[in-house]
Amino acid sequence: MSVSFRDQVAIVTGAGGGLGRAHALMLAAHGAAVVINDFGGARDGSGGSTEAAEAVVREITGAGGRAIADGGNVTSEADMEAMVARTLSAFGRVDVLVNNAGILRDKTFAKMTTDDFRAVVEVHLMGTAIATRAVWATMREQNYGRVLVTSSTSGAYGNFGQSNYGAAKMAVLGLMNTLHLEGAKYGIHVNAILPTAATRMTGDMMSGEMLELLAPELVSPAAVWLVSREAPSRTALLAGAGTVARLAVVESQGVCFTGKSFTPDDVGANFDRIADISDPVEPPEGLRHVDRILANARAALGRN
Repeated sequence: MSVSFRDQVAIVTGAGGGLGRAHALMLAAHGAAVVINDFGGARDGSGGSTEAAEAVVREITGAGGRAIADGGNVTSEADMEAMVARTLSAFGRVDVLVNNAGILRDKTFAKMTTDDFRAVVEVHLMGTAIATRAVWATMREQNYGRVLVTSSTSGAYGNFGQSNYGAAKMAVLGLMNTLHLEGAKYGIHVNAILPTAATRMTGDMMSGEMLELLAPELVSPAAVWLVSREAPSRTALLAGAGTVARLAVVESQGVCFTGKSFTPDDVGANFDRIADISDPVEPPEGLRHVDRILANARAALGRN
């Protein structure tokens, strides 16, 4: 079955350029009415204008699609509530939210101010939470919704000079994991995209070849599929330069010390076994990890 968003409405934050624009254009091309949210600030989050959002709206409507612009700031609850109210007034429903808005304030941790750290976390983490909260009640009432958070390899693996960005981007994966559980009975699926792309935030750091190979349009197919009717939930896909892969948070089988000597030296002596990831475990939720280690302890004590 081909992906279609016919009769659906999507909101894309940070959609005035780069990845957000590419996602919005692809959603519109597949039938969605799209709300183009963009605060219009600079890369560090300063300033603000609706000009970029309105330009994307013109692209979509010029191609026969439906779209409206919104200049709300994702860190403002009032702005996000107003954006959803405008969406419902214009289109009658909200089926998809793509959380894409972001800023960068890169510095080493030693040189970074608390304000720079807080500002990036505020947009990427709190902005995602605030925008998602604004659509959550409507999606629950509809018994349908698709929410995408935007994470990053900077969060999953780390990146020099991006402690604020990396912390926020790993945090949205935790948000995804819990919202997946809370939204399941309401037909709400929550997923994550980890893009690698040349955008306004990263383009001046890349060579000409990288700019070509890391076009934002090469991320959007994965992002758009993750908010489709057919999408799974609690799935994180990495996408860039034509490659799509799944990110998984796994744990090793580990070593159970119940009923044995258990000191720091014992941990050190068994570290290679503890760290052996050749037979990984991927718990579907945190409580399943608890179940597993309790089962290990009971087995060691002969209580199973």
